[in-house]
Amino acid sequence: MSSKATREFRDRVVHQKTVWSAGAYDALSARFIQGAGFDAVMTSGFGVSASHLGLPDAELYTMSENLAVVRNVANVVDIPVIADIDTAYGNAINAMRTVREFEATGVSAVIMEDQVSPKRCPICVGGVEVVALEEAVGKIRAAVAARTNPNMLIIARTDVTTEAEAIERGKAYVAAGADIIQPISKCFNSIEGLRALRQAVGVPLSLQVLGWLEKKLSPKEIESVAGMATFALVPLMSAAAALKENLAQLCKDKSSANLPRPVMAHDPFVEFIGFKEIEAQQLEYLPNPLAAKAAAA
Repeated sequence: MSSKATREFRDRVVHQKTVWSAGAYDALSARFIQGAGFDAVMTSGFGVSASHLGLPDAELYTMSENLAVVRNVANVVDIPVIADIDTAYGNAINAMRTVREFEATGVSAVIMEDQVSPKRCPICVGGVEVVALEEAVGKIRAAVAARTNPNMLIIARTDVTTEAEAIERGKAYVAAGADIIQPISKCFNSIEGLRALRQAVGVPLSLQVLGWLEKKLSPKEIESVAGMATFALVPLMSAAAALKENLAQLCKDKSSANLPRPVMAHDPFVEFIGFKEIEAQQLEYLPNPLAAKAAAA
C-alpha cells in the first residue's frame, strides 16, 4: 500500500468510520475478499494454520511461514491488509523484529495479542494464559518503537475473559501506544459491555465478528464501537464446507455431474486469476517461435 493509502486507512479506523473486512487464509481467498467489495482483508492466523499446515491455531507455524502468506496476500490485492501476528513470536525484542518484517510487506495494520507464547486459540479451548501486564505493555511499547511508518496501526488484542481486566489492560495498552484495542469475543456478552470498553480506552475497537457478536449484533451496533470489524472465519468455513461436500460426492460417483455445490466455471476463474495479464506479458517479453517461423515462411 502507498503511504497515502495507509494514512487514509488509519484515519478512517481511528475516526471510527468502520472498516469492514474478511479473513483471508491465502492469496486466492484475499482476491475473492477484494472482489466481493470489502474495505480491507485480514490474514487470519486460524485460517493460515488450517490452510498452510492443516493444523489447529496453536502458533505451530513460524513467523517466517506466516510472513510468506501475508507477503503473497499483500502482493495481489489493492485494499489494506491487516496482519494477524499472534504473540509476535516471543518477547518484546522478538516483537520488534516481527513488526519490522511485517511492515516491510506493506500491511496497513498488525494485530498482536497478549497470550503467552506459543498461543492457543481462545475459541477452541476453555481458557488461555496471558503474560503479565508489565510484560504486555513492554511488548506494545517495543512494537510501536519498531515501526517506521507511524500510520501503520498497532492493534493490541487482549485475551483476558473478564470485562474489568479487559478494560484495565485496554487502557494500559493505549497508554503504551496501541492505536486500537481488540477484545476476544468470549470476554464481553453485550453491546453495553463493548460500549463501556470503548469509552474507557478512548479509542475505537477492533472486533472479530464471531460467536454472539455474529449472531446477536446488528451492523449498526458494531459500528457504534468499532473502527474495524472482521468476519474472520466465514471465508475459510465456506471453502471448507464446499470442499467437504463436493469431494465426498465426487469420490462416491467418480463423476462431477451431481455435485451438491456449484463450482466456478473455468473461463471466469481464468480471467479472475489474471491469466490475460500474464499472457499479454508473455507476448511482449518472451520469444515467439511460431510468429518467427510464420514470418520466415
